[in-house]
Amino acid sequence: MIKLFLKISIYLILILLSLELLIRAFHLYPEDSPRFIDEMGVEKRIPNYRGYSVTGNRRQNFSEYHINNQGFNSYREFTPSYTKQELAIIGDSYIQGFHQNYYNSIGKKIENRTNGLEVYEYGYAGWDLADQLHLLHAYSDDFDKIDHIVIYLKYPMDLGRATYKPNTTRIKQLNSTLFKIRNKIKLLYYASQIGFLDPVKNLLLEKQDAKKISDNNQEALSDTLYIANFNQLIASYPINKSKTSLLLDKRKTSIEFLNHCEKNGIDVIDFGSKFEKSKKPVTLIYDMHWNNNGRNLVAKSIIEHLGL
Repeated sequence: MIKLFLKISIYLILILLSLELLIRAFHLYPEDSPRFIDEMGVEKRIPNYRGYSVTGNRRQNFSEYHINNQGFNSYREFTPSYTKQELAIIGDSYIQGFHQNYYNSIGKKIENRTNGLEVYEYGYAGWDLADQLHLLHAYSDDFDKIDHIVIYLKYPMDLGRATYKPNTTRIKQLNSTLFKIRNKIKLLYYASQIGFLDPVKNLLLEKQDAKKISDNNQEALSDTLYIANFNQLIASYPINKSKTSLLLDKRKTSIEFLNHCEKNGIDVIDFGSKFEKSKKPVTLIYDMHWNNNGRNLVAKSIIEHLGL
C-alpha cells in the first residue's frame, strides 16, 4: 500500500512538473505587470516593465506590452508641452490595450493617420469615471498642456459611484502571498485564467465576491442615480469642456444620459455607428475587448469627430 502511494505521488509530481514545463515552453500564461498607488493617489503600473499578455486557454491572443515611465502601457513617453499638438485618451482595459501589441495601439493608429500629433494613452484595467477624473485632477499640470482629452465611458458601469477612493484593498490583495505564489507557479496561473480554480478563489476571496455582487446590484439602478453620480463627479473634478470629449457607444448608452450631455455642453464621440456598419467582427471571439478592426474604427471615430 505504501509503495502504491509513493508511485502515485511520484507520477503526480512528474505530471505536474511536465505541465508546468509545457505551459512555460508555449508561454500559455499571462504576465501581469505589478501595480501600485502613487503619491497622488492614482493606481497604475510600476514603470518600465515589459511583458506579454495572453488571453484564451490556447493562447488565442498573444501580445506584448510596455509600461512607460508614467506607469501606462504605451509605445512612447508622455511629455506634454504647449508647443506640440497632443491628444490624451483615458480609459480602462479597452484603452490600456493589453489585447494588442503596444506598438499597434489605438494611439499609434491615430498618430499614423495624422500629421505630427502625439497621442498619450492613460489606460488602466478596472478604471471607472471616478478614477479617470481623479487622474485629470491629480496630473492637472500635464493635462493643461494637452490639446484634446478623450475619456472612454461605458454606460452605466462607469457611473456606479459619485466619489473617488483609491482601491488599496486590491493592491494589498495583488501583493499578497497567495497571488505571489500564483505568479511564480505558471501552472497555477494558467489554471486560474481558464477558470479551473474558480471554486477555490470563491472560498478564499469572499470579500471580493461580495463586492462583485454589490457592483452587479448597482447596474439595476435608474438613470437618475447614474446621472446624479456623473454630475457630482463633474462638480468635484471640473473638466475643460472646450477640449474634453466622452468616447462611448451610443447604442449602449441611455437617451437620458446623452440628452443630459448635450444639454450641458459635453461633447460625445460615438463609435457605435461605425461598429454597427462594419461587416467584420469588432471584438475578439472569446472576449468583448476590441479586436484590430474595432480599434481601427475607434481611432477613425476620434480622428473624424475632432477633425485631426
